[in-house]
Amino acid sequence: MSECLEGRKVLSAHPIDPAVRRRVMQALEEIEAEHDVTVLYACESGSRGWGFASPDSDYDVRFLYVHRLPWYLAVEAKRDVIELPISDELDVGGWELRKALRLLRRANPVLLEWLDSPVVYREDKALSAGIRDLARQWFSPKRGRYHYLAMARRNFREHLQGDRVRLKKYLYVLRPLLAVQWIERSLGQPPMRFADLAEQLVTDAALREEINALLAIKMRAGEAEYSPRWPHIHAFIESELARGVVDADYKKPEGDAVELDAFLMRTVLAVSG
Repeated sequence: MSECLEGRKVLSAHPIDPAVRRRVMQALEEIEAEHDVTVLYACESGSRGWGFASPDSDYDVRFLYVHRLPWYLAVEAKRDVIELPISDELDVGGWELRKALRLLRRANPVLLEWLDSPVVYREDKALSAGIRDLARQWFSPKRGRYHYLAMARRNFREHLQGDRVRLKKYLYVLRPLLAVQWIERSLGQPPMRFADLAEQLVTDAALREEINALLAIKMRAGEAEYSPRWPHIHAFIESELARGVVDADYKKPEGDAVELDAFLMRTVLAVSG
């Protein structure tokens, strides 16, 4: 890394209000009681997890849960998602474990990010370690690269075409483009924290300085804040999008589900006692 970048960290913060944390924990307990499930893992999935939240950013709580054994023995398929109505700044939703493991088999990048969140509200450490180990095995560079490149293209097309742009939309393009670079360099699953991506990959001093300036404003401004275009960031984005090509066989299945089936069975039986 360039010498002028030594010691110049990329700004990052994960502000979780203690009162909101208590509300999250209470909501998880109420979910368990109402739905007769066990929450195995709960984390922050949005900008507070990525490290660039605004003061008025929502709390995007995501969780994985498991039912008792009888739920899995019914003939008819049942709803495998639990979502609470959005309350003030609190957005809470979760996936049933079998659904999560099906998505893991497809190397779903959203699930992989949840498992790497720096803000964990609750977890069964043994089980979360097991599913993280499976996540490392099932990570697909082709699928991950497609997901992040498509996300960057969509956000750029929909939000960064004017002379004035929303600050957070720059980060919603920058982050997936850096994740693409991370994958292309064979570094594995991209980290969830934006700062981890930027510190490793952004070696141009002017670009890093502009990213830090953008982050500083974003982290003290409202979610809807606009600004003129940022020249170094915009040029970087256009350059990366211009070279991005999707692998034609990114949907090709990889591996079988034997180990995932075994993990599901062990977990359901353990929870069912």
